[in-house]
Amino acid sequence: MADEETLQTQTSEEPAAAAESNIIEVEVPDPPKPLEKMTAKELREYGLVLGNIVGVHSMNKEELLKAIKEAIGITDESGDKLFAKEIAKVKVEIRSLKTGRDKAREDGDKKQVEILRKRIGRLKKKTRRLSAAG
Repeated sequence: MADEETLQTQTSEEPAAAAESNIIEVEVPDPPKPLEKMTAKELREYGLVLGNIVGVHSMNKEELLKAIKEAIGITDESGDKLFAKEIAKVKVEIRSLKTGRDKAREDGDKKQVEILRKRIGRLKKKTRRLSAAG
């Protein structure tokens, strides 16, 4: 009887051990650069490498980002701006350029005023793009 009990425990443990060995862990390759900075084409290629995303070629960049993050298991920080620190840096630069522009106006240097005006405009556009992206 003791032999039968050990035989039963051995056979009942073997399928469980075999089932555990059948589980295949797939390693997710790291993206070559941050997902937000990848182009849509790069995101499609990365989505294909992951393999568990369906309809990669019909998605736009935002949809690809969302699907890839879900597949990898990344959760977005809700309510937190992604590029808030970069926007703050650009705004500091804009303020310093504005003081330089005002000084150039006082000195009567029209060419420098025009250069600084254009540079400020470009940076303002950059803050708008960053704000819309994140």
